[in-house]
Amino acid sequence: MKQRYWSGLVIILLLLDTLLTYRQNYQLPLDGDLVPTIFPAPWYSQVMHDPFGWAVLTRQEVYAGTNRFFAHAGMTLYWKQVPLLLQAFLSAIDSLYVASALFNVATQLALIGLLAAYVRLGAQGERTGWGFWLAVLLLFPLFQTSGFYEQMGITNQAITYTFFYAFPLALLLLVLWPFYRAACRNEPLRLPLWQCVLLVLLMVVTVFNGPVVVASVAIVLLVVGVYWLRQQIRQWRQGIRQLPLAQGWLSGQALGLLAILGLLSVYSLYLGRYNAENSDTHTLKQLYELLPTGIYNSFMLQTGLQVLIGVVLLNGQLLRHVVPASPERSRVLLALRLVGLFSVVYLLLLPFGGYRPYRPFLVRGDSILPIIVALLFAYGVSAYYLLRHLRLPVVRWSYAAATGLLLLYFAKADSNPVMPRTNECERWALDQMAQSPEPVVRVSNECNVLAWGPMYDFHMSELQGKMLHYWRVTPAPKQYQQ
Repeated sequence: MKQRYWSGLVIILLLLDTLLTYRQNYQLPLDGDLVPTIFPAPWYSQVMHDPFGWAVLTRQEVYAGTNRFFAHAGMTLYWKQVPLLLQAFLSAIDSLYVASALFNVATQLALIGLLAAYVRLGAQGERTGWGFWLAVLLLFPLFQTSGFYEQMGITNQAITYTFFYAFPLALLLLVLWPFYRAACRNEPLRLPLWQCVLLVLLMVVTVFNGPVVVASVAIVLLVVGVYWLRQQIRQWRQGIRQLPLAQGWLSGQALGLLAILGLLSVYSLYLGRYNAENSDTHTLKQLYELLPTGIYNSFMLQTGLQVLIGVVLLNGQLLRHVVPASPERSRVLLALRLVGLFSVVYLLLLPFGGYRPYRPFLVRGDSILPIIVALLFAYGVSAYYLLRHLRLPVVRWSYAAATGLLLLYFAKADSNPVMPRTNECERWALDQMAQSPEPVVRVSNECNVLAWGPMYDFHMSELQGKMLHYWRVTPAPKQYQQ
């Protein structure tokens, strides 16, 4: 009964946080990459007709989004169907902002649920419902829509970036779950054939979602490869004649599936070299020279990430010196070390992603999103274990109180129900276009309308006008200028 009470309380708090998150996202304007991606613009048309880069493989063609087909396809499917479905009970303009808010909220909830499952299994391994909800409680206040968003936001205020960054990471957590579960239980991975087929299909979808996932996969596979090699060397030194593919969780099936994931990632990485959006303005040496400034600027931008990293380091020390030794404690400490290793290697690989003018020093919340997600896991798994295994009641309750204050600190930072940048002006412009009989409508230059900047030449708004007509915002295709 007591566990049911606490689980119910966490669910209520999560629901309240979700409602606030929805309200915050509902206020956001639509970004300038949305329409060119889903219409699509001419420069994105080829990736929609060549999902697996056959033109790159056979003719070394260069075009936009070479290894991002499923990000484009998923976004196109969602934005061409969901707003129209919502118009059964919403106005055309409202349906756009509701669709945007719903996807951001759904992605955030998916990541919270997946991370909570990883935390609960990694820290404890039991299958109790309260264990899962404790992990949820530790995690959801750290998701920032306002507050520390610029430094550690996970879902993006530009909905296109949620489709291209946060959502693929949720897919990657799904792909890695069977391997993680087998590793935590130290059991060989044995999936039925139908689950293997589905997992491979999910790998294909995940890997062809862009470079963030591919870089994360590369580091994970590197760590698994080093672990496997160490196991072989240890067996060889001990004279064990056990078949190498039958030890621990790295069964022959696990190695085969991971090999498929690796091959898909290598191919996706190769296709990414021919992405027309890549910039050749900086050499690799120049990019590495920019990296320290990017790391410093990102770390000093706000206090959220500083506090999170500090708490993870503190938890590591408490685990070493306060909690009794056990196999579970060793596993949690190993998880913290692996997160640190992952973060360092990921940062070192970041310059290979090339230069983008909107990320002048390479490091930004979206580009280091895998590190932020890994840090959330590190915090969650260490705090969960400490709350369950600190022996002295006074120490346990003191740590619980400190954890509560930490969660309140992050919740308070993100509690503003009114966003600093809203869609009020954009809504007014869309309504003006909907009511105007003119084919070219003059709108205020005080706000952007489905664009990153003002449209001073009405010819530049042709795609936006056609898209607004498709969404039934305007009775006919219109253009606008500011």
